Amino acid sequence: MKTFTIENETNNHRAPDGAGGGIRSRRGTLRDRRRVAGLAANWPSARLVEIWNSLPGATAITKFKDRKTAVTRIWNAIHSLGEPVATQAARKPHVAPVKAESSRKTTQSKTPLKSKGTRQGSKTEKILDLLKRPGGASLKEIMKATDWQAHSVRGFISGTLGKKMSLTVVSAKTEDGERSYSIRA
Repeated sequence: MKTFTIENETNNHRAPDGAGGGIRSRRGTLRDRRRVAGLAANWPSARLVEIWNSLPGATAITKFKDRKTAVTRIWNAIHSLGEPVATQAARKPHVAPVKAESSRKTTQSKTPLKSKGTRQGSKTEKILDLLKRPGGASLKEIMKATDWQAHSVRGFISGTLGKKMSLTVVSAKTEDGERSYSIRA
């Protein structure tokens, strides 16, 4: 175990080459976390944050949850400074590996969905049957058949029928001013 020193004024830390154990302060060498906690009890929390932020490889923080957490994290980090790299790697927190980006590009299907691919009894099939009638179907008729609101019907016609299924849907107003939809063959 190595001895580490935290300087009083600058909070710099260093690991001398000599053998020893713990953290050295004016009170002597501190060999366990309890003694470090006793020393740090008189330090302002800002000093603990400064010490933590000055440690190599530590993620910068603005405050600790409490003094006990600060002392534990600083103690563990300082002890890993004097160890070989293989031991340090074993103590790092476990995080999910970063996924490499795939070299394959996603492409859309070259063959659009057709109306014959609908499930029997589905709302899509009901709407297609209504739109294939001579004169098509009014917005209210489609809303009644599907129990959808007007904006849902319009979105379905535009997105699913028009874009996904590549069908040409014709929209027209009837003499009474009501919107009517039909599929162009």
